[in-house]
Amino acid sequence: MGKVIDYISNLTIQRTYDGFIREKSVITDNIAKKFPGVKFEESDPALDHAGDIDYLGHVGVKAFGIQIKPITAKANFGNYSATERMKASFRDFEAKYGGKVFVVFSVDDEIKNADVLESIEAEIARLKK
Repeated sequence: MGKVIDYISNLTIQRTYDGFIREKSVITDNIAKKFPGVKFEESDPALDHAGDIDYLGHVGVKAFGIQIKPITAKANFGNYSATERMKASFRDFEAKYGGKVFVVFSVDDEIKNADVLESIEAEIARLKK
C-alpha cells in the first residue's frame, strides 16, 4: 500500500508542484526579463483550468496569455496542436482580453520554442496601438 500512496503523491502533488515551479521560472527568468514593460501575473485557477492560461501579460488595459507546457507534452513540439477545447478557450480569452494566447514549451526553465518570443513581442506592439 505504501508504494501506491508514494506513486499517487508523486503523480499528483509533486508533479503539480514541480510544474508550478517550472512555469514560474519560465516567466520570471525568461519572459519577464525580455519584456520588462509588461506586468505578468498568474492566472486565477478558474482561467487556468477552464481556459488553459497559466499567466497573463498586461499591456495597458489589454492582456495576452501564456500557456506553459513541458517539452514532454509532445515529443516534438513542432507537431503540437492545441485541442479544439483549447482553441475555443483561447478564442474566448482573446475576445475578453484583446490579446492572443501563446504556448511556450520548456525544459526546466529554458524555452525550447524560442521563436515564440518574437511572436509575443509583435503581440505586445499590437496591443500598445
